[in-house]
Amino acid sequence: MPFKIVRNDITKMKVDAIVNAANTALQRGGGVCGAIFSAAGIHELQKECDAIGGCKMGHAVITKGYRLSAKYVIHTPGPIWNGGGQGEPNLLRSCYLNSLALAKEHGCESIAFPLISSGIFGYPKDEALGVAIAAISGFLTENEMMVYLVVFDKKAFILSKTLRGEVEAFIDENYIGNHDNLRRRRQPSFAGPIGRALRFGEPRAPIAMPALDALDDFIGRLDEPFSRTLLRLIGAKGKTEAEVYKRANIDRRHFSKIRGKKNYTPSKKTILALAVALELSMDETTDLLKRAGYALSRSQLFDVIVEYFITIKKYDIFKINEALFDYDQPLLGS
Repeated sequence: MPFKIVRNDITKMKVDAIVNAANTALQRGGGVCGAIFSAAGIHELQKECDAIGGCKMGHAVITKGYRLSAKYVIHTPGPIWNGGGQGEPNLLRSCYLNSLALAKEHGCESIAFPLISSGIFGYPKDEALGVAIAAISGFLTENEMMVYLVVFDKKAFILSKTLRGEVEAFIDENYIGNHDNLRRRRQPSFAGPIGRALRFGEPRAPIAMPALDALDDFIGRLDEPFSRTLLRLIGAKGKTEAEVYKRANIDRRHFSKIRGKKNYTPSKKTILALAVALELSMDETTDLLKRAGYALSRSQLFDVIVEYFITIKKYDIFKINEALFDYDQPLLGS
């Protein structure tokens, strides 16, 4: 199942389990921890935590959710930031992986995380985000679960300076629209030139297509159902269906619908997610979209951001979604 970054109050999430950024004593604290205790019922949740007795940093324990919509609360104490040289990244990664393992053990199909250790524990938000996404995406390559990373507001989410600078440079060159507001709310670009970007209306240089009979056959079948086109591409690219839907951040059931219903056409953002998972070139992506009745537009910020990543062949859907979230755009996938 997919991974999504959402802006919400984690205590309001309707999932099987929410994760509490706990302290090792499992006592009610401030911030996310205090909010979870208050929403669950301070007396009931504290009584169960006291019975457990504590939890080591990087480990995780589970309690009932009590008054929360979530059935469970998983408590995991994150590391305090001390410069990064005292094992903080490994400890933080363990918080996510141990919480996910505990959720799986208890039959959870959905889970919501805060950005652990990024508050009063002082872990730099951009680095904490990188650890969270790497741990969660790694888990999802082998497991089925709906995972949310919940941020309360945009101040709790910081895209890496390098990635933001590169994306913004491409937007400045290619986005047809008024983005004064984008400039006002962002820091100056941190990256240098990333290669000459195409200007609107300028034809792309021909991109060599792989010398595969399957792709030649694919190009010749312009009117075939989207599902058949997709399966043909998966075979031509030498990938498995499971690999593709997981890399595309698409729910297995949604993928089954795409592949099984002859006349079903998925949304544009789902098709772009599949293009990323298949590592299609820009020309191949444009062709796939056209078959479903869609097109990329330089007047749509969402389209320009996705085009940037495909153009530089950075086919990491979670990084793409980081950038889309930062610009308040829909995310790729289901």
